[in-house]
Amino acid sequence: MKPVIFGLSGETLTADERAFFSDAQPAGYILFRRNIAGRQQLRALTGDLRALHGRDDLLIMIDQEGGRVARMQAPVWPSFPPAAVFDRLYDIAPSSAIAAARANAHAIALTLSEAGITVDALPLLDVRQEGASDIMGDRTFGAEPMRVAALGRAVIEGLERGGVVGIVKHMPGHGRALVDSHLDLPVVTASEEELLTDLAPFQTLKDAPIGMTAHVVYTAWDPDLPASLSPSVIGTIIRKRIGFDGLLMSDDLDMKALSGSIPELAAACVAAGCDLALNCWGRMDDMIGIANLLPDISAQAKGRLDRAMARASLDKDGPPLEQLLATRDALLAAVPA
Repeated sequence: MKPVIFGLSGETLTADERAFFSDAQPAGYILFRRNIAGRQQLRALTGDLRALHGRDDLLIMIDQEGGRVARMQAPVWPSFPPAAVFDRLYDIAPSSAIAAARANAHAIALTLSEAGITVDALPLLDVRQEGASDIMGDRTFGAEPMRVAALGRAVIEGLERGGVVGIVKHMPGHGRALVDSHLDLPVVTASEEELLTDLAPFQTLKDAPIGMTAHVVYTAWDPDLPASLSPSVIGTIIRKRIGFDGLLMSDDLDMKALSGSIPELAAACVAAGCDLALNCWGRMDDMIGIANLLPDISAQAKGRLDRAMARASLDKDGPPLEQLLATRDALLAAVPA
């Protein structure tokens, strides 16, 4: 098995993809809108991936946050609200906000489980900072670390009840970035003391099953390398100071924050301490290059992968999707328009 998550080119596996994936044995896959046409097609695609590897617990992930980040869209699937809605409810009724976030995540997970998807890139634990890039914005649970942690934990719990594993992101915190890391490399010059605010939600949820790194330079910790490529940030900050011992993946290697060839970046992030590299775009030349450069997955990383995928267990006696949506909406009705 190679320590990488690959994207797919389209709505079905091509013959070349099928042969390559069978040989390379990636740790998992990520799906985007280009891979999704409808319920039956999506379930067939995820079933095909499982059959290819013979693993029911295969890591098949998606970004289904709600709001502006949703790969599975209406009218085929329900629309889900952005995280900021739960932040606003928390101002009025914290316990209701936590219950609403949990019900919403449970509902998301039921739609993913039905489609054969096992992992959602949610929740964001980035603490929103005034004046930062809007790439986080309403995707976050707010500016108060313990509130972010409380709502984030509710999301992880809701996802797991629906049979889906969550990912805390973007470690060790993307909330101060002044530019969008999809487009440029953010450099955060905050002091180590100031950055304690950013670390707090991740420390509280250090037992999360999966984490994703940020393509952000933190000059207080490593003035030269973004977190995804920094042995210092991964080893000292994420693993030791935060205390995170779950499965750690990079953010997408194709983002403009990083420079260099995609295969070299994949090798660099794994060498720096990421358990898995994330390569989203399904370009065969990049994927072949990655498979050729990466070593086999380490025993430690494989153990973390197995533990993470064992976390979620679908509660077959739990409330149905319609009831979860109704519960969420009744709670969110208290939020001023």
